Amino acid sequence: MDVRPIRTEADYDAALEAIDSLMGAGPGTPEADRLEVLVTLVEAYEDRRWPVNAPDPVSMIEHVMKARGYRQKDLAALIGSQPRASEVLRRRRALTLPMIRALSTGWNLPTETLVREYELASGP
Repeated sequence: MDVRPIRTEADYDAALEAIDSLMGAGPGTPEADRLEVLVTLVEAYEDRRWPVNAPDPVSMIEHVMKARGYRQKDLAALIGSQPRASEVLRRRRALTLPMIRALSTGWNLPTETLVREYELASGP
């Protein structure tokens, strides 16, 4: 099996072409093994080249609200009050541990994202 690390865009393009030609390889064949190795190399290259960072907590909450059709009143019911929900969404108040727990259990949001530090709005 002639497989090399992906170091350049040309290497990346060649690996994608090879993957395309190997699609549909039967399980347990040398072609399927080559496909698996190439996919692993491409994924590693893409992770290095174009890393995807997790969103900050407020951005994630906003995204989930939009995707699920939730409104600010739904957030308020979950974390305690309308003013608190407004302050969180406007980045005037940081999420507290009870809010994080409520969001994690109530909306099934990942705690590892909710506990990330993020910028609060400054000023009045």
